[in-house]
Amino acid sequence: MFDMGTEAWAIAARSAIVYLAVFAGLRIAGKRELGQMTVFDLVVILLVANAVQNAMVGPDFSVQGGILAAFVLIVLNRAVALLRLRGGAWGRLIEGTPTVLIEDGELIEPHVRREGLERTELEMVVREHGVDSIGDVKLAVLEIDGSISIVPMASRVLRTR
Repeated sequence: MFDMGTEAWAIAARSAIVYLAVFAGLRIAGKRELGQMTVFDLVVILLVANAVQNAMVGPDFSVQGGILAAFVLIVLNRAVALLRLRGGAWGRLIEGTPTVLIEDGELIEPHVRREGLERTELEMVVREHGVDSIGDVKLAVLEIDGSISIVPMASRVLRTR
C-alpha cells in the first residue's frame, strides 16, 4: 500500500527542478503578465500544470508520490517567501523591482518597451485613474504585482479638507 513505485528522492528532485523552472518562466514573463491575467493566460497556466505534473512524479501515480511532490512544492514556496522577506538581492531577484513608466508628464520609452506595454494601454490606465493625459501625470509606476500606480501632477489634484 505504501510502496513508492519511483524513489522518493527522484520525485523530490524533479519537483524542485520543475518548481524552479516554472518560477523562472513566470519571472521572465514580466510583472504585467502576472498582474493582468487573461483567459488565454489561464489556459496556459492550466496546460503548464498538466504538463509538469508528469515531470514531477514520473511513472509514479501513487497517492504517496503525489503527496511528496505537493509537500516539496509547499516547502519550496515557503523557502522562497522567506528569502523574499529578507529583501536585498534575494528580494529583488524573486519579486523584481517597480518600474517608473512616466515621470513629470514624460513617457520613459525604454522602460515601457522593456515591460511589454504600449502607449495606448498606458493612456487607458491614466484615464482610469481620473487623469486626462500622460502629460498630467507626475509619476506612473508598474508595481511588482503588475498593477500601475498613478500620481497626478499637483495642480491636477483636487484637495479637500
